[in-house]
Amino acid sequence: MKILQEIKQKASQLNKTIVLCEGEDSRVVKAAADTVKEGVAKIVLLGDEAQIKLDNPDIDLSGVTIVNPLTSDKREAYIQKLCEIRASKGMTVEQASQLLNDGTYFGAMMLKMGDVDGLVSGACHSTANTLRPGLQIIKTAPGCSAVSSFNLMICPPQGNQYCPDGLVVFADCGLNPTYTSEGLADCAIATAKSAQSIAGIDPKVAMLSFSSKGSAKHDNVTLVAEATRIAKEKAPDIKLDGELQFDAAIVPSVGEMKAKGSPVAGHANVFIFPDLQSGNIGYKIAERLGGFMAVGPICQGFAKPLNDLSRGCKAEDIVAAVAITVLQTQL
Repeated sequence: MKILQEIKQKASQLNKTIVLCEGEDSRVVKAAADTVKEGVAKIVLLGDEAQIKLDNPDIDLSGVTIVNPLTSDKREAYIQKLCEIRASKGMTVEQASQLLNDGTYFGAMMLKMGDVDGLVSGACHSTANTLRPGLQIIKTAPGCSAVSSFNLMICPPQGNQYCPDGLVVFADCGLNPTYTSEGLADCAIATAKSAQSIAGIDPKVAMLSFSSKGSAKHDNVTLVAEATRIAKEKAPDIKLDGELQFDAAIVPSVGEMKAKGSPVAGHANVFIFPDLQSGNIGYKIAERLGGFMAVGPICQGFAKPLNDLSRGCKAEDIVAAVAITVLQTQL
């Protein structure tokens, strides 16, 4: 895909280091090798070096730095720092040491201490296993009330009349089941920035609902309308409008009829769903019936770039996630 190649090319120019936390997974090992070979990023792969090479004899790991969390010379410093970070929770040295046997916790400490620029995990562990150390150690970015996620939805080869940029962005399709109005507003702002920095598009953000500009009355509509108001106050420079039905957001004639004068209606390329249920359904409809390629979910809202993988991912999906994580260092 041309867009993914452009993302990789932009990432390669930044010379960043990303930690892959699951050296026990052959897909991750291959992705580490491929990432370095393609020049997308420098890679730190966590695990036992001898075992990794024994299990993957056909993969050339030249240029990949392998770190064993159990024997690293940074381990003691990480233990002390983790105790400091979690002091209010009564973290002991013994507890911290046990946690740092886990590759994702160790990788999160590498990120916290500035030894790497971003983290990717989740190929063979649950989303909770990736997000928990992120929330406990990396924490949310200043001014952001919640971590969220987005998907890059890449148009099928034949194109789509409503997709002139070759892709659109959906959020939140993979992380938060419910939102407050403030959290939804923060998701919208973060997604607009992600769309611009990673996808290279001029974001036009539609706050989606089953109502357009008060055409229906319901608490769910009020939540989206209030989120729109908050987002406009927090980020007045972003082209954002709502609440909008999907057809009003993407079809020019419908947008003109249902939201006349809107800077977004009929031309949206970033779509903020009101909850995880609708977002997850929406992206899978676009993927399965519309032929779009879904890249993600990509996490946003952390103080430093940290991303979760699908457990069904392929090595090339991991390389793409690494490239996107690199670009998130600019946000």
